[in-house]
Amino acid sequence: MTSWTGAVRRFAVRRLPPEKLLPDAQPVYLASWIYLFGVLTLSSLVVVLVSGGVLALEGPGWWHASAVGKYVNSVHLWSAELFMAFMVIHLWGKFFMAAWRGRRALTWVTGAVTFLAAIATAFTGYLVQQNFDSQWISGQAKDALNAVGIGAWFNVLDFGQMLMWHIVLFPLVLVLLTAWHILLVRTRGIVPPIDAAPPETTS
Repeated sequence: MTSWTGAVRRFAVRRLPPEKLLPDAQPVYLASWIYLFGVLTLSSLVVVLVSGGVLALEGPGWWHASAVGKYVNSVHLWSAELFMAFMVIHLWGKFFMAAWRGRRALTWVTGAVTFLAAIATAFTGYLVQQNFDSQWISGQAKDALNAVGIGAWFNVLDFGQMLMWHIVLFPLVLVLLTAWHILLVRTRGIVPPIDAAPPETTS
């Protein structure tokens, strides 16, 4: 009689084979520059999360008044800008490569949904800057959200609520979607160019 842990292990190995999760060889077409933007997006996300974690621990007074806090705040802002820029290039690059080919539709969908989650996270980030930009953005957004009937529970003028959305809920969704996307990329493979020759790998 097998235990449930053994059954879970066999299921995990069958669905997530180690040779796909941590391959020691990659197709030669990965040398193309267009494949770099997925890694650049992921790298900038790590910087966003680390710098954002420091800001969350220190609080608004620190990032407004301290020289180090202002520096970390700038790192967080510009890494977020790069994250969005790299993601847009990655998304459009995969769109023109028809990245949903070869049973990769779910990989494409998770990437697109991750982009939407990133927009929501960035939006709440602008709302919690506590400067004139955030005041203007929140004032304009309030009217739009009230017009569609969601302003009652997503109050962009409530700094505390927006801060929690920005540092807890949206990042959690973003990280989970990113992890799911990466697992799909690993298990279903990276999409080859449309006119690619049969697979050839390089170590």
